[in-house]
Amino acid sequence: MLEPSLNYVVCPDTAGGHRMAYWQWGNPQASHMVVCVHGLTRQGRDFDTLARALCSAEGSSIRVVCPDVVGRGKSDWLKDPMGYQLPAYAANMLVLLKQLEPSTLDWVGTSMGGLIGMVLAGQPHVAAAPGRQAHEVASVGANIRRLVLNDVGPALQWQALQRIGEYLGRTGQYSSLQEAADALWASSSTFGPHTPAQWLAFSTPMVKPMPGHPGYLTLHYDPAIALPYRSVTPQSTLQGEAMLWQLYDSITAQTLLLRGAQSDLLSLQTAQAMTQRGPKARLQQFDGVGHAPTLIADDQVRAVLSFLLDK
Repeated sequence: MLEPSLNYVVCPDTAGGHRMAYWQWGNPQASHMVVCVHGLTRQGRDFDTLARALCSAEGSSIRVVCPDVVGRGKSDWLKDPMGYQLPAYAANMLVLLKQLEPSTLDWVGTSMGGLIGMVLAGQPHVAAAPGRQAHEVASVGANIRRLVLNDVGPALQWQALQRIGEYLGRTGQYSSLQEAADALWASSSTFGPHTPAQWLAFSTPMVKPMPGHPGYLTLHYDPAIALPYRSVTPQSTLQGEAMLWQLYDSITAQTLLLRGAQSDLLSLQTAQAMTQRGPKARLQQFDGVGHAPTLIADDQVRAVLSFLLDK
């Protein structure tokens, strides 16, 4: 079975820098690169099914790059947890793109990963990394050919943000992988139907050995990612919404918007507005799914492949 290689890129920060891990699939020399970026508490192996499908598609020569956003997966944890915010995440992605230098760039972003994609595609200079000049990053947005936004948009429902905040930072202690998978399902059943085997495979990269507790597992991410999240208020959410709409309206990439038909984060009203303004996204919804589609089900994978591989 096709497997990825684990790689790292060094990103600057105010505390001397950190490493961001990324999983690379397919031909490392391929000029066409698809970057897949995960949601708030997830990690890059979420895209295993999609990556295998993209790399195995007939006639395609693609490399798929799936970062572990800093503080997650195999990436370093930040010394200053207030760095766990969207501008810093986008700056790290600019460093990654500078290192890999794709000729053709597509972006698939689930939830938080979609917001990062909107920053880069809509107004890249706002995410310039420390020490980088504006002219070095100004072309990134224009170079994103196709953009997939998975159950996310400029307007986010406050009730859903509150729901996520209830479990964010609680990384737990589990005596087995199955126990961890069951706990993850309790907070992630909105992802939609999965077979037990699919869910166990999807959950495996989500845990790691618990330091100081031999035989136990815990979730992979830094609990401190919850600290800046807790500062979010209804007022700041509305302020951020105005900025995100401005970014969205500046996107020129062809855009596909995926939505779980029962999503509590991306309202149908917002999704429909996204088809009428900015890049005028093509909307595809999936019945029986909330926030967010995992891109494992056949119909979800086909939707992404047909959009990215259509000449």
